Amino acid sequence: MREINVKEIENAVCKLCISANKTLPPDLEEKIKTAGENESDPTAVSVFCDLCENLSAAKQLDIPICQDTGMAVVFLDIGQDVHFTGGDLYNAVNSGVARGYTGGLLRKSVVADPLRRKNTGDNTPAVIHTRIVPGTGVTVTVAPKGFGSENMSRIYMLTPAEGEKGVISAVLDTVKKAGSKPCPPIVVGVGIGGDFESCAYLSKLALCRSLSQRNSDEYYAGLENRLLEEINKTGIGPQGFGGKTTALAVNIETAPTHIAGLPVAVNIGCHVTRHASLVI
Repeated sequence: MREINVKEIENAVCKLCISANKTLPPDLEEKIKTAGENESDPTAVSVFCDLCENLSAAKQLDIPICQDTGMAVVFLDIGQDVHFTGGDLYNAVNSGVARGYTGGLLRKSVVADPLRRKNTGDNTPAVIHTRIVPGTGVTVTVAPKGFGSENMSRIYMLTPAEGEKGVISAVLDTVKKAGSKPCPPIVVGVGIGGDFESCAYLSKLALCRSLSQRNSDEYYAGLENRLLEEINKTGIGPQGFGGKTTALAVNIETAPTHIAGLPVAVNIGCHVTRHASLVI
């Protein structure tokens, strides 16, 4: 049994909230640069130049990449041999978010009630997902989610008869309806299987996977590549101005499901699909 004081979790979340909002994962930044080099349309090339300039400016000025610093989504992979001390785990996570967004001068975008709309003032509460895994460590991932892209995400409760074609249709329908609104080039997270809520979780988890890593199942890795190709044929292009690159990657995560269902969730990430992790 390993004891971890929840203050360590709080400090980690605080640090990750700031770093995730100011620096993209290296693989995503490289995808943006490479995609710009592969464009031939002058407007698309110009847009990619602007995106790269924005990334450089954020580093030089030590400011967020995007003004929408998102709702904090926190994934905790907790070793089953860990015992937390020093207080409540979820309170620690939210304290870390509050410190990160306040001390990091990040925009606070969370309202306490969905209809009465009063801002909480510190970007809490976070959306927290926990998984119990083997071991004595804790992996903390913070994925700030802006709502320009989140609002374009969808869930489809397909029938098993719709199969692969239905999944492809659902993903393409989501992307086409989104158009320029999620600030393409986008990253597309797809959750297939489980039930209504778990497929949505899978689609968000998919956005935290490295863009250089394909699904470990060869079949789904092939489907990721096919979907990316079909999405980029839409011609929506960077920021919706046309071009070869509407999406940078499609990541699929799957789960077993019921014999009568085929749940599919499509979670759209903008060109700054942010996430950062550390292990305690």
